[in-house]
Amino acid sequence: MRGTPQVLAAGPAALDRPRPSWHRHLRGSEFAWAIAFVVPYAAVFAAFVVYPVAYGLWMASDPSLYRDLMANPLYARTVVNTALYVGLGVNVKMFLALLLSGFFMRRRWWIKALLPVYILPWALPAIPAFVSFHWMLIGEEGLINSVLSALFGIQGPLWFNDRRLAFGSNVVAYIWKWLPFWTLTFFAARTAIPQEIYEAAEVDGASGCRRFAHVIFPLLGNLYLACTLLATLWTIGDFTTVDLVSGGAPAYSTDVLATLGFHYAFEAAQPSLGVAAVMSALPVLIPIALILMRTLRTREVQL
Repeated sequence: MRGTPQVLAAGPAALDRPRPSWHRHLRGSEFAWAIAFVVPYAAVFAAFVVYPVAYGLWMASDPSLYRDLMANPLYARTVVNTALYVGLGVNVKMFLALLLSGFFMRRRWWIKALLPVYILPWALPAIPAFVSFHWMLIGEEGLINSVLSALFGIQGPLWFNDRRLAFGSNVVAYIWKWLPFWTLTFFAARTAIPQEIYEAAEVDGASGCRRFAHVIFPLLGNLYLACTLLATLWTIGDFTTVDLVSGGAPAYSTDVLATLGFHYAFEAAQPSLGVAAVMSALPVLIPIALILMRTLRTREVQL
């Protein structure tokens, strides 16, 4: 595209200014104030981050725990559930969020009025939202089955007695809850694109899908990747959705690693095995976190 700039510098010019040295020695009252601000934060960080993580690593340090996990068919099925839950939930959610952010860029009054309603699922507290989702699907008394019976005379399925339906309910509830947040993220990113970029694309004859493919997505590509990696980190450790929607039903067949660890720790009274089940995700979490940190350092976006 000739009229479109080839490279858009994403970082502001202020980033290139010389930064003050952090090696300057603090003296007197400056040092006292620095200690006063750092000590409370360091204490909270040590008590609620360092100690729990270190204690968890110590509890899960016995190799025999992982041999017990591998020998249990439930663990293998849970790993597959976690991979499917993260893969489907994150990718479908992020793609829909990117598309819907373009929909909400339209300047019609009813679309602007729809946006506050659209973000309500994200604004709701997670626990009552997922409990409500569970009760909408629970047997004949659930809202979904009642509507199917009243409007179409259809007897709805027992959602949590079928593994596929229960697992699908978890994924749908997860997407429904977090889709508005990422839509707003991409919506804000779209509004930050200079209008001159759109005008240059129109001069080149790009509109609709071509403008999205050649202008918008390349500009948002780095943000899209960073958001996907961040959402993946959050979703691998997601406990609330699966526990409150399906509860692992039927017979723990829809558990993910977070809920399996909870069942081991509290229901089976094997806390070390529960921590080991959760810690087994570290070989996946650490590389994703490193890639995310590298992605966030990218300052240029190629068109």
